[in-house]
Amino acid sequence: MAEPRPPTPRLSPLVDTHAHLDDPRLLDQLDAALDRARAAGVEQVVAIATTADSADAVIGIASARPGVFAAVGIQPNHVAEAGPEDWGRVVDRVRAPKVVAVGETGLDRYWDDTPFPQQQDSFDRHLALAAEHDLPVVIHCRECESDVVAQLERLGRPVPGILHSFTGTWDDAQAFLALGLHLSFAGMVTFRNPSLDPLREVATRMPADRLLVETDSPYLSPHPFRGKTNEPARVAVTCSRIAELRGMEAAELARISTENARRLFRLGGSDVL
Repeated sequence: MAEPRPPTPRLSPLVDTHAHLDDPRLLDQLDAALDRARAAGVEQVVAIATTADSADAVIGIASARPGVFAAVGIQPNHVAEAGPEDWGRVVDRVRAPKVVAVGETGLDRYWDDTPFPQQQDSFDRHLALAAEHDLPVVIHCRECESDVVAQLERLGRPVPGILHSFTGTWDDAQAFLALGLHLSFAGMVTFRNPSLDPLREVATRMPADRLLVETDSPYLSPHPFRGKTNEPARVAVTCSRIAELRGMEAAELARISTENARRLFRLGGSDVL
């Protein structure tokens, strides 16, 4: 017998700005997961690619389902395994219908799957591609905040985009905000670990007009769903917790974060789940 699901709060409208819908854990139950997202008040989801094959997959998902959009790129930990033709495919796919961002790109010092200079080169190429097509960039950053800031500062211009699943300090947040980025918060802000109190401080203090919410599905499922496969519906849990930290109504934060996401990705409000 299936374990009963804890209730998910309903907040509407909401945008899940980062979900890996092509991951087998979600793809195998995608229609049901999107139905649950709709029931929780989620109106739009940005499906994020990590490889060239993943870019094709998320474009296919977005083209077949209202309310789903795509971001195309090669995640830094996958750069070493990508061939020259893979980058060419990403460049080609950026023009596809319903592609609203370039990424996931960025830098990662936690894993050692791709040499760091190779990650930096790929990051530069993604940034140039995003600028060429006037698209926001979705940035992955793990244990290398200063490296990401330095690389973005060399551009000498604001960077429209997202520092996704932000986990840094208030000082890190200020540096990213000064570069023009939005910060997106995932389920970790709901975890009970006292070590994450600095992250909750950032979620509390940052300007509301740069705040976004995400699931990073199927990863980082929020409390009380930790250990379970995450899905877009649970962005409502994260939004509710951040609203509590900020001392505001969850419905108001849902409205603000949705306006931020729609403005950044140019989503409009008519193409919904």
